[in-house]
Amino acid sequence: MTAHSDKNQKKVQMPKAQQFIRNFAIIAHIDHGKSTLADRIMETTNTVSNRESSDQLLDDLAVEQMHGVTVKSRTVRNYYVDPEGQEFEYNLIDTPGHVDFNYEVSRSLSATDGVLLLVDATKGVQAQTVANYRLAQEAQLTVIPIINKIDNQMADVEKTQAELIDLDDRFTPENTLKISAKTGIGIDDVLLAIRDRLPAPSGDPQAPLKGLIFDTKFDPYQGVLVQARIFDGTLTKDMALNFMAQNVNAQPKEIGFYTPLETETPALSAGDVGYIMTGIKDAHAIQVGDTVTSKKAPTDTPFPGYQTIEPMVYAGIYPHDGEYKELKIAIEKLALNDAAFQYEPEQSEALGMGFRGGFLGIFHLQIIRERLQAEFGLDVLTTMPNSTYRVSVKNQDKPLYIENPTQFPDYNLLTKVEEPYVRAKITAPDNQLNDIMRLAEGRRGVLQDLETIGDMLLITYKMPISEIAYDFFNELKSVSHGFATLSTERDDYDESDLVRLDIQIDYTAVDALTFVMHRLRVDQFAQEIVQKLTELVPRKLQQMPVQAVVEGRVISRGNIPPLRKAAASSSKTSKKQQQMRRQGQKNQVELPQSVFDAILDMNRH
Repeated sequence: MTAHSDKNQKKVQMPKAQQFIRNFAIIAHIDHGKSTLADRIMETTNTVSNRESSDQLLDDLAVEQMHGVTVKSRTVRNYYVDPEGQEFEYNLIDTPGHVDFNYEVSRSLSATDGVLLLVDATKGVQAQTVANYRLAQEAQLTVIPIINKIDNQMADVEKTQAELIDLDDRFTPENTLKISAKTGIGIDDVLLAIRDRLPAPSGDPQAPLKGLIFDTKFDPYQGVLVQARIFDGTLTKDMALNFMAQNVNAQPKEIGFYTPLETETPALSAGDVGYIMTGIKDAHAIQVGDTVTSKKAPTDTPFPGYQTIEPMVYAGIYPHDGEYKELKIAIEKLALNDAAFQYEPEQSEALGMGFRGGFLGIFHLQIIRERLQAEFGLDVLTTMPNSTYRVSVKNQDKPLYIENPTQFPDYNLLTKVEEPYVRAKITAPDNQLNDIMRLAEGRRGVLQDLETIGDMLLITYKMPISEIAYDFFNELKSVSHGFATLSTERDDYDESDLVRLDIQIDYTAVDALTFVMHRLRVDQFAQEIVQKLTELVPRKLQQMPVQAVVEGRVISRGNIPPLRKAAASSSKTSKKQQQMRRQGQKNQVELPQSVFDAILDMNRH
């Protein structure tokens, strides 16, 4: 299970003094070259041999390599020999690169002493650059600005430099490194800057043990494997541990660090970054942001900022062709290695047995769907995503939290409906302000702030999660011709005029086609969905009416035509059909994935 090599074993024997350790992360917007720079650092420090070398070494999920974005944090210990011959321990802590994984980024940054802020010279400073820079500022980290892709024909180094100075006036041309991670230009300067400009860790190895958990992984044999930065004290394999958030005790099976292979070590001391095989078989007992300490001599205070991760959107996940058992096994395995993904079983009359999944955002939902396909060979039906609604009902003191639209109370019981909002930060060229404001305000956005960074604008809107959940990002890219970028952070609940829309096919309500949406949008959506359903729902021998119902009123109606043979012989409803309707029996309706894809497409316009 654990990989060793002679070279690694020699290195294990000599723990580094703290002045020769540097713990750092690379932060960047998606596709600015973060994984490529990590690869070059590992190659230049001889951390990986040419035989082990492959592009995106730290991105080992298939979906990470496909999208060019890091989903799970990884860390690796590099050994750098400087020009004077002194060896340093460089702990590179990899961070997720997408806006959905903001909390993981903040915890990873808390485990470092400094960051490399990487900006693509062909694209300049973008929303996630700004968001990650601010997270680094809040964590009071030293920041080294780096302009990447300087050898690209499209590179505009001067413009990118000006945007960096607008972000922070300390990011002068003298302080900014210019590199090409792809070709290796400037990598030696980066390694020297890490040595000279980032601080060494300053913990006390004799103090009570205090470590920050910045990533977790589940192994069915070894239990929960955590990655931790030791701030104080010394961790040894024979030490009984306590994870403070849920007061969980464990005796480690193994401790070590990544090179990037697992390499066992007898101790991790203040300043070190490594892994702990806890042996704990409950995948959710330890989560990102937790504090590890000694059970016998614990630290007084855990690290601040620990959060239980709350999903932002929910969607139903159902198997094709009744492969429920296979889907159940796959979802359980995925959830073990993705603490942010939550699920519970769900029964739909239209789609059968499935699951209700909670996700950090639409990209996270897409990642889970693609992992089910890539890792387990499962195609799944996913229903339209929705957020959590806070609903106040007559004669009840406490509000209800509704995650599934089918549980939304009848309109005559409601006193107040609230939905969650986010603060959406958009960077874009100033000449695109009008188009972006039109788009954001068309999605019920309220302008909060407007800042200038060079000739770019940072526009902050307060928007309902439901309005950005579907394809706001792609539409933003479209109206800005690819120049605008987006980052979001959770805000609070706010009152909205939301209604429940029920779809009936052949006079039977279809639970998988129940939606909650704003009253202003419901009429147009109802007409579009009825039209789509008349085209996409498989036909039967008799004609089937489709109705959209809001607050007891039918607001749109259409017919699914009968099969041609039946239409030729008679278009009347059969006696059996009439009898079923009178008795209130439900007519089984098949809903292909094309129906749900069409609904998602409707939400994109």
